[in-house]
Amino acid sequence: MVFFFVCNVVDPPMVVYMGADKHENEELLKYGLSEDIWFHVDKLSSAHVYLRPPRDMAVEDIPEAAITDCVQLVKANSIQGNKLNGIDVVYTPYPNLKKTGDMVVGQVGFHSDKAVKKVRVEKRVNEIVNRLNKTKVEKHPDLREERDEREQEDARDRRRAAKKREEEEKVLEKERKEQAALRSYDTLMDSSKMEMNDYGSDPVDARAVEDDFM
Repeated sequence: MVFFFVCNVVDPPMVVYMGADKHENEELLKYGLSEDIWFHVDKLSSAHVYLRPPRDMAVEDIPEAAITDCVQLVKANSIQGNKLNGIDVVYTPYPNLKKTGDMVVGQVGFHSDKAVKKVRVEKRVNEIVNRLNKTKVEKHPDLREERDEREQEDARDRRRAAKKREEEEKVLEKERKEQAALRSYDTLMDSSKMEMNDYGSDPVDARAVEDDFM
């Protein structure tokens, strides 16, 4: 079971989701999407919260209001963290998450620590948590199927992009050939003018040649 929320303080609204327990979190770790942003209380047990921004949005461009919603939600869903003030919440893009065979259920590492950001959360803001909880929906999605569909969609996008690049390259190659042919024609014309000028630049000389011939 996965809990879904709506961060509706940004435009367009963004989906936020988290697993019901550590075992569900393992499924989320397996089948997250590339644009997802993962949140967790630093050095304490907590829910794994994911923000799903638009696919073309960089981490640095995510609105502060969306980040605040997620850090408040993850704090509220940490048994220890919810009781403490002044905790840290870390977040990173989903592709930066690393899961190895020696890790326990729910545990996760990072490929790059530099890609992990940290936010200080001084206290729980009930107004934010209550607003998110009003949008809460329980679902049983087929995470594997969703991931497979996305991968198929991405593959189609790559094929379309490759075909577009190929067509653009053909157009550029045609233009290059046309320009090369035009330059060759201009060079030929310039050469013809030079030959005519060498022979006929002086009318008197030309007649003299003709008289000598006759």
